Amino acid sequence: MGDQKRPLQPGESAPAFALAAANFDGTVSFAELSGRPFVIGFFRGLHCPFCRRQLEQLAGIQPTLCAAGVETVAVINTPVERARLYFRHRPTPVTLLCDPDCRTHRAYGVPHTEFLPDGSCEQPEWPYLATTAQFEATRINPTGELPKPLHPMEANTVLNAKDHFELDEADNAIWANHATQLVGHFLVNANGTIGWAQIEALDGPNSLSIFPTAAEIVAAAGSLGR
Repeated sequence: MGDQKRPLQPGESAPAFALAAANFDGTVSFAELSGRPFVIGFFRGLHCPFCRRQLEQLAGIQPTLCAAGVETVAVINTPVERARLYFRHRPTPVTLLCDPDCRTHRAYGVPHTEFLPDGSCEQPEWPYLATTAQFEATRINPTGELPKPLHPMEANTVLNAKDHFELDEADNAIWANHATQLVGHFLVNANGTIGWAQIEALDGPNSLSIFPTAAEIVAAAGSLGR
């Protein structure tokens, strides 16, 4: 499973995977999901409060998708032991898979941002290359919960405190290694091809943590070729 240099687009084949599950024992593979359509989201780790909220949204629409014959899967950038502990107390109908190395994120072409060194002559190319100044100027309030738009790091701190979520050693390690991983949502047809794709913040860092709404995902699922 190699790195895909750009996000997969409708009509392209979805890469295979096999990942440990967070909310039950065992693994889930692409082969097990094949033959029926599924929505799959690739998220940052549990340290990201916006990703946790999107997982809750997916849980809310899972019954609707299930009734339409569409499976709901989420891949989180968290070690399986940490994820199982967290979701043991927060059960969800979404099939939760763990990828602490973001290998499946890369295979589906979900970008991760790298920062140019200070003084570099290379031009930034968001979302793949950014300057420190570009990121420092970013302000977000995607869920409307903050008193005003804040820098993404500050926004995370504020919402994690609101949620009483404390990062443990595993969360901090993921944060250190994959803090700039973006989020991607895909719908995969029953024949294994991409039917719909949405990638976080393609238009710039001020759109970080803006994800597709429940209505958008349900509408996309309804248009899938079975």
